[in-house]
Amino acid sequence: MPDWDDPVVLPAGSESLYLIKRVRDEAHRFAITYHRELRSKAMTVSVLDDIPGVGPTRRKALVKTLGSVKRMREATVDDIAAVKGISRDLAEEIFAVLHESGTDGGS
Repeated sequence: MPDWDDPVVLPAGSESLYLIKRVRDEAHRFAITYHRELRSKAMTVSVLDDIPGVGPTRRKALVKTLGSVKRMREATVDDIAAVKGISRDLAEEIFAVLHESGTDGGS
């Protein structure tokens, strides 16, 4: 307890100790679940997610045709526009976003 010199000792097997252990375990479970969810979301985030007009279908088509984001950065506007469902204007936008964002980003 704050401002106490000695700790509070609860008897082994008491309901008070059992309750405190349950609260601790639940808080720990909640924290672990939350952090796993954050990591999971971070693994699926891509620089393509921020481009208007590129949803899940076009993103899959780009990845299937061109491969990784690294390979997309190496592609020309014509290469990107050759992907099914990608217009020339959208290809130019994708090209611009990929080259302004540097080398980081997901798949």
